[in-house]
Amino acid sequence: MQEKQPGPLQQITQPFIDAARAPRPLWGNNLQYLIEGFMYFGVLNYLVIYCVENIGTNELQAGWVVTILAGGITFSQFLLGGLVDRWGTRKGLLIALGVLVAGRALLAASGTMGFSTEGDFSPAFLVLMSGIVIILLGYGFYEPASYSIVRQVTTAKTSAMGFAMLYALMNLGGWLPSFLAPARRAIGIGGLYWMFTGLTAVALLLVAIILNKRTMDDAIASARRERGQEPAPEPGADKPKRKVSLRQWLREHPMADPRFSFFIFVLIPVQTLFAHNYLTIPLYVKRVYEDTWMGANYEVIVNLNPLLIFLLVPIVAALTHKKDVYRMMVVGTTIMAAPTFLLAFGPSVPMLISYIFIMTLGEAIWQPRFLQYVAETAPEDKMGAYLGVARLPWFLTKMITGLYAGWFLMHYIPEGGPMHSGTMWFWHGMVAIATPILLVLATRWMRKGFTG
Repeated sequence: MQEKQPGPLQQITQPFIDAARAPRPLWGNNLQYLIEGFMYFGVLNYLVIYCVENIGTNELQAGWVVTILAGGITFSQFLLGGLVDRWGTRKGLLIALGVLVAGRALLAASGTMGFSTEGDFSPAFLVLMSGIVIILLGYGFYEPASYSIVRQVTTAKTSAMGFAMLYALMNLGGWLPSFLAPARRAIGIGGLYWMFTGLTAVALLLVAIILNKRTMDDAIASARRERGQEPAPEPGADKPKRKVSLRQWLREHPMADPRFSFFIFVLIPVQTLFAHNYLTIPLYVKRVYEDTWMGANYEVIVNLNPLLIFLLVPIVAALTHKKDVYRMMVVGTTIMAAPTFLLAFGPSVPMLISYIFIMTLGEAIWQPRFLQYVAETAPEDKMGAYLGVARLPWFLTKMITGLYAGWFLMHYIPEGGPMHSGTMWFWHGMVAIATPILLVLATRWMRKGFTG
């Protein structure tokens, strides 16, 4: 008899039920990841405004700063993530959080401790960039350690839910800055950054207490026994290495598959809308809706997307899990890109809210299917390589969007100048709609080698 599939409501509530039953290290890891989701999105959402108002940069320079932070996180994981294997996951996470405390303290100090903002490379700007570099070092260890802990303490039966819970809580944390408007008005963005520094220190303390060495060792050993594996090797233990020539490495690399390469890079245009959530939306709402409740509480709109993703992904997955993957990619990217043109009609609260809801629905349709495609396309012994390469377009998206997002803000909605926000969003929409158009044009070629 076929097992009954869980309903949408159960798929939403089940992660919370499993979280309550999870082993202590997984619960502690989820808790600190929820806190970090709140701080990551909080820092990112305010950074453009902080650079302009506290550090003295213009909008274009502020966009570059945010791009360095957002894009550098992905790149730092590529460079430094292997150190977690050498140190061990618990130690790696503690080091990461300690480094993040130091970096965020410098970030907060740069705009609140009286540093001069005169000149392109002012003392305030140099302190700011020093803090960002240190933050990037911390993130190089942080996510690899957090995800490795889930892999270590879950079994074949619980690993999918473990990773899903981590993703869900990150998005829930990303929604929490919606409630920061009163605090921002009371203590300023600089004060919020000091608060984020203190909360990072709290997360460090929680990890040290909840994920103590004995608890971690017991949980890892229990999970390995249930999987039928040998005891875990000590961190840093030597592993046999297979020598591979450069020619063979290039031939076996995921990017050698032209369909796979096209599929991941064609998503860059629509993914620019992700980057606009923190590069464009905060200043857009603040300036265009100035002297309104929306402008004074722009955090509500800026952080609506993570909450909707947290709620919509399980429901959409339940309703579309039997649908053709490629078709859902076309449908999802179209639904995500098309509502951008609603904003081309000019400022309108109903249009803005409709854009957020429809765009997020499109994201909920295609983003999980993209990961499904990558996993199904990858050879069994190269899944990690394929999933790692699949992050490259997101890194490029953040870097590319940051190069021009500030220019559009300066020219179409300048501070105190004439507002032409409709034209700005029209061009952003033209960029995003390129993805579904290219997917449709390449349908026949892609389906010849498409999995699933």
